[in-house]
Formats: sequence, C-alpha cells, structure tokens
Amino acid sequence: MIKLFSVKEKQKQEAASANGKGVKQSAGEIRLQKDISELNLSKGMSIKFPEGKDKLLIFEITMKPDEGIYRGGCFTFSFNISTAYPHDAPKVKCKTKVFHPNIDLDGNICLNILREDWKPVLSINSVIYGLQFLFLDPNPDDPLNKEAAEMQTNSPRQFEAQVQASILRGCSINGHYFPPCRA
Repeated sequence: MIKLFSVKEKQKQEAASANGKGVKQSAGEIRLQKDISELNLSKGMSIKFPEGKDKLLIFEITMKPDEGIYRGGCFTFSFNISTAYPHDAPKVKCKTKVFHPNIDLDGNICLNILREDWKPVLSINSVIYGLQFLFLDPNPDDPLNKEAAEMQTNSPRQFEAQVQASILRGCSINGHYFPPCRA
C-alpha cells in the first residue's frame, strides 16, 4: 500500500503555501488523492510523479510482468487526470513501444474501462488491474494493432516468439522497430 498524503494534510499544505490565497481543490483532485493513497501496487510496479508529488493529476505507472508472454518486460504508462475525475475517465497512454494487439504504435490503449465502460465508481486501481490483465491475456478480438492481433490469432507461437524477442533484444516486426524493454 502506498502512502503519500492524507487529504487533510494535503489541503493544509496547499493552504499554507498559498499564503492566504485560499487555494481550493476540485472534487476530482480530492478523489484522486484518495485513490492514490489506497493504491495497492503489486511487486514489480511503481508510481512516479514527473512534475512533483504536489501535481497528482499527472503520473506514471511502471509495470514489470512476471508471468505471461510479456514477462521480463518493463512498460511505462502515463496517466493524465482531468479535474472532472471520476466523472471523466483517466487518459492513459503506453510510453513503451510494444507489440501488443490492444496497444497501437502511438501508445493508445484499447481497454473498455478507459472508454465506454468507465463509471465514476471505478478507481485508478481498476485501471491498473485492467492494464495488468492486458499483459496476461491480450485480446485479439478488440485490437488497436491489427497486425499483432492477426499474428496472435493465426500463429500464436510466432506471436509469442516475436513478443519475447522484442522485449529481450529489440526487433523489427512488419517494418516497425520495437526497442528492448526488459526489466
């Protein structure tokens, strides 16, 4: 479990740093603080705040799967959270170029809870679990990378070999270079 700031402590700090200007947090920022304080990151996962821990709306999660065909890889996802969170879904992109049927070459992710199935009751933990599941069980039936989906469906052994080759030493697949991303 990760402990960053309690909601009240964070509000006190912001009020003190505002020198009496009365900085007010949005409901989305308060909810995000709660979600982050309750994160349950599994082994091989970490969180980073590139703009500082006081800028919670932008952060990165790094995953290192230890099972499935993506085991041994290291994948970083950027999260951009709207102040309308949790009514708006987080904007999540994969910063690591990966040969995956549900992640395109620009890092866009096909995960239903990031689109049409998002509900305010879901949390950052829900998104992280969804991302972990994509690495354990890629879904070729709902692809963003059609070439990866076709290979996974038609030649599963070749798909697994290409994924492992791209993770371990980097390789070109269908004219696109995937740099190594081993943990």
